[in-house]
Amino acid sequence: MPIPLVMTIISPDRTGLVESVARAVADHGGNWLESRMCRLGGEFAGILRVEIPAEKKSALLTALQNLQANGLQILVRDDASAPAKISGRQTTLEIVGSDRPGIVREISAALARAGVNVEEFSSEVTSAPMSGENLFKAVARLQLPPRCDHAALQKDLEKIAADLLVDVVFDPAAGK
Repeated sequence: MPIPLVMTIISPDRTGLVESVARAVADHGGNWLESRMCRLGGEFAGILRVEIPAEKKSALLTALQNLQANGLQILVRDDASAPAKISGRQTTLEIVGSDRPGIVREISAALARAGVNVEEFSSEVTSAPMSGENLFKAVARLQLPPRCDHAALQKDLEKIAADLLVDVVFDPAAGK
């Protein structure tokens, strides 16, 4: 019976990192289920979930340790949890505005106060097309709890947006 594993990887970016991990998983009869990976600065980081035959787990862990000799840091954990029953509503949040310290802290604090789970978060700072100033952009996939006060959360996010001079697009009615 296959067992699920969750791995995090980080390494100075170079060609072949994903292939080396994928080869180790495949060579041990594993199945690559899902992943999120990217290069940030000069580092490459990712998280992935695989299934591996129980009897091959030890050999896979040894193979992954051998990859660490090449500068790849790998953390492996058993994913023994049953898939959580999703309750509430999924929606997205988009943020765009002049970059400044504290944007993520303020927005994430408002979400935490409302009991909202951030399921996925992606952000970047780019150069604004006309002015060339630093522009912060973020997109988050959120899981709103069943008893979330949508109006209060919307008001809180709008206040933060005004204080930080960013645009926040949040529609709790959108999504699933």
